Amino acid sequence: MKTSKPDFSHLSADQPIGIFDSGVGGLTIAKEIKRLLPHENLIYFGDTKHLPYGEKSREAIVGYATRITDFLLEKNCKAIVIACNSATANALKEVLDLVNNRVPVIDVINPVAEKVSYEIHNNVGVIATKATVNSGLYRKTIRKHNKFIKVDELATPLLVPAIEEGFKNHPVTHAIVYNYLSNKKLKNIETLILGCTHYPLLLNEIKQFYGNRVRVIDSPSIVANQVKVILEKHHLLHQENSNPTYQFYLSDITKNFEKISRKFFGNAIDLELKVL
Repeated sequence: MKTSKPDFSHLSADQPIGIFDSGVGGLTIAKEIKRLLPHENLIYFGDTKHLPYGEKSREAIVGYATRITDFLLEKNCKAIVIACNSATANALKEVLDLVNNRVPVIDVINPVAEKVSYEIHNNVGVIATKATVNSGLYRKTIRKHNKFIKVDELATPLLVPAIEEGFKNHPVTHAIVYNYLSNKKLKNIETLILGCTHYPLLLNEIKQFYGNRVRVIDSPSIVANQVKVILEKHHLLHQENSNPTYQFYLSDITKNFEKISRKFFGNAIDLELKVL
């Protein structure tokens, strides 16, 4: 039986894009959406009270993700971006069921896995949280499109807490990155997927480790482009907004989030506490 195509004709281009993550990691996606789609209004929810999602049970992650999705729908968002790999890996189905085709939903795993599977990659490594690795979603999705690619996934649980604590370009993160990337699971990889939206904040350290030996995938760029493609397809791109608004909601306001969000979006932003 054919499923009918979703109809988004009730939505308008001037509605905001909703983006959520457990903390600062999703800002790497939001920043790229802002760069690629400079006329769009954005609403960001960082669930800093419950981070890291990667250490939580699937049931807990589903609860957080669906409550945030409800909130973004209430805020009249025209699309929802799950800017969190752990939430995508564990709660994508529940988010899609809740949204029920009212707005487009873009996740961070499927666009990246699909792009990798159609390019020339033989041995792919994925570093991610425990929740994402335990789901096996990267491996399953890549191999669904291309069964000849070898995919090795490694849980790297210390990276998110280190990033959230502000340890960037710091001996702590250098040591953690070196320890993880030296793991024998990643020994023969040619391509590395950063399977957590926090990890691009350590891109320089990761590239320093590999030099030019391994290609590191630019996930935020791929996801932002997918957002653009979907909004274009449904005639929802905001074309003429000279003064876009950026709203940030946090379940717990942290100094590190404040620092990174101001760096990415400028000093004029406000962070609003919102516990769901």
